[in-house]
Amino acid sequence: MTAPDDLAARFNEFRDWLAFRQEQGCNTGPLQRKASDSLSAWISEAETLKPGKPSPNTELDDWDTIRVCRLRGKRRYSLEISDAELEDKLLGAWLGRAAGCILGIPCEGMTKSEIRSVCKALGQRYPLSGYWEQDPKPHLADIRHYGLTPRRNFLAKNLKRIGTDDDLTYTLLGLLILEEFGPDFTSEDVGRAWLKYLPVACTAEHVALENLRRGISPPETADCGNPYAYWIGAAIRSDPWGYAAPGQPEKAAEFAYRDAVISHRGVGIHAEMYFSAAIALAFVVNDPVEVCKAALKEIPKNCRFSQTVQETLRWCRYDENWDTTTNRILDKYADMSGVHSINNAALTVAGLYYGRKDFGDTIGLTVMGGWDTDCTAATAGSILGAILGAKGLPKKWIVPLGVQAESYLMGKRIWKSEDIARRFLRIAKSVRAE
Repeated sequence: MTAPDDLAARFNEFRDWLAFRQEQGCNTGPLQRKASDSLSAWISEAETLKPGKPSPNTELDDWDTIRVCRLRGKRRYSLEISDAELEDKLLGAWLGRAAGCILGIPCEGMTKSEIRSVCKALGQRYPLSGYWEQDPKPHLADIRHYGLTPRRNFLAKNLKRIGTDDDLTYTLLGLLILEEFGPDFTSEDVGRAWLKYLPVACTAEHVALENLRRGISPPETADCGNPYAYWIGAAIRSDPWGYAAPGQPEKAAEFAYRDAVISHRGVGIHAEMYFSAAIALAFVVNDPVEVCKAALKEIPKNCRFSQTVQETLRWCRYDENWDTTTNRILDKYADMSGVHSINNAALTVAGLYYGRKDFGDTIGLTVMGGWDTDCTAATAGSILGAILGAKGLPKKWIVPLGVQAESYLMGKRIWKSEDIARRFLRIAKSVRAE
């Protein structure tokens, strides 16, 4: 079978031939139309292919079936901390997410070896122990991230507040959903909020948003024209559901399910459920490795995502060497998209394991693994931030973030970090009281 990278190379070669012939004065219009028609037919054919029969419990989409296929385990933990302590943990989770995201943005999409090489070329300390001093992608220096935050504002010398990114914006969108519709929100409510607040989206979220605009309702929004249903987009939307249900991993996973089905299927749903449960657990379990283990109880026990996390933890225990474990991960998933939920989850778990509860080491190692670096480090930072609380986070990572955050949500551009934590506290108390 032709590998996806080989297909991309052939398409690029075809594009280059067109450009070459156009430069020579050739009329390439008929050939371009022929290629476009052929591609449209092939895309339609690929979309209508019937999936093979999955192994039992691997790609489950139905909520009731997922619940039946979980491991037995504790679904609700006592939360024996004051409101002030919980608010500090919520602020720590948000700031931890922001710090990991900002560290990962400049090198997003780069490989582990590319990150190591560019650090050497730029004189950036490696292993990463601080925000990027120079842009590892200087050709993008003048770009505005999501049309708002200048890319240079994610570099150490320019950091003044938390810039906008989808990994952070979806956390804020989740807050708005919980505030406007309450803990009993539905997938249809999620769709209403997307239409109200989201101007743009990427991959699976872009498809779902366009389907919503066409009048399609969830969960069908995830099925029409969507080859990205297993990618990382749902996983990066995990945080608000964990923040809303501290100590209640089952409730967090339920919230996540309602959100995930708008754009994802199978492993994409399991990814969001898992990390939402992990974040909920991080408020009551002080060991990130134990958090990773316990969160597995909220997804199907035999699903691919569960197998990936368990295998990654086994490798970590056996290797006790970050470089060795991440090489195993990179080798196993070499042919998988760099924005898939499974491979990036493995790097996130490895980062949490080898970070040894040190915040800087955790987000630094997670980013250094490569692939979708802002997503993986944001999630790792959120989990450890909830464990440590804002007061337990190193000032070198937190002070540069300032007191404000920027988002591209329509009508909701500027936020205050302390206000975000305070609003999540109100929701968490309400959910807990139920």
